[in-house]
Amino acid sequence: MIVALASCAGHRAPSSSLKQPPSIRLNYHTVSRGDTLYSIAWRYGKDFRRLAAINGIKTPYNIYPGQRLKLSGSAPIRTASRPVITPAKTANKPAPSKKVISAKNKKSLTKNSTRQKALTKHTGPIHWRWPARGQVISKFRSGDPLRKGVDIAGEKGESVLAAADGTVIYAGSALRGYGKLLIVKHNEMYLSAYAHNHRLLVKEGNKVKAGQRIAELGSSGTDRDKLHFEIRKNGQPVNPLTYLP
Repeated sequence: MIVALASCAGHRAPSSSLKQPPSIRLNYHTVSRGDTLYSIAWRYGKDFRRLAAINGIKTPYNIYPGQRLKLSGSAPIRTASRPVITPAKTANKPAPSKKVISAKNKKSLTKNSTRQKALTKHTGPIHWRWPARGQVISKFRSGDPLRKGVDIAGEKGESVLAAADGTVIYAGSALRGYGKLLIVKHNEMYLSAYAHNHRLLVKEGNKVKAGQRIAELGSSGTDRDKLHFEIRKNGQPVNPLTYLP
């Protein structure tokens, strides 16, 4: 059963005063009520796939309170037992006939193979859009734990929009310094986050479209009305301004 963190944000304070745990000093995380694998990975700046792999957790990434998760290390090596092969009887068995493939059939097979590859091929880059209207009042700074994204000014109740198509993988107020937070998974590489909301309009598991209203802007976990927006690539914060149009 997936559970979620109890809110760590007590009194209102600027997000700059609420630092994330010093993950470089920690080797383990004990799951609390309300944690999800995604929120833990976000908290420590880890790729959720890597975190799942080193702890031997398979999709849909279920965790439970009290579980101790490694934050670093190698994925466990699984050894598969070889199947026992019994020699088949060949006496009086007719030789297999050779199937003749004509030029027409060969062309058809090639066409079907190409079509199948097209269905499984990556659909291309994500088309990002601005998650809110307003002035950017704080910019991303690489390596600064307090500036992992951008802050966009606004008024309480204004629309917060999905920056791209995706699936909501976290909706809550568990992560310290983020207030009411949404995290959206866009593909296996990119996640985006929308923090300090007044009200969340979608739930975990919901599919969202680019431009869809997913929250109301607010000041939860901070000292003023604003949207804090982050993009993470393979678990690491990247500058949203290099992705937004």
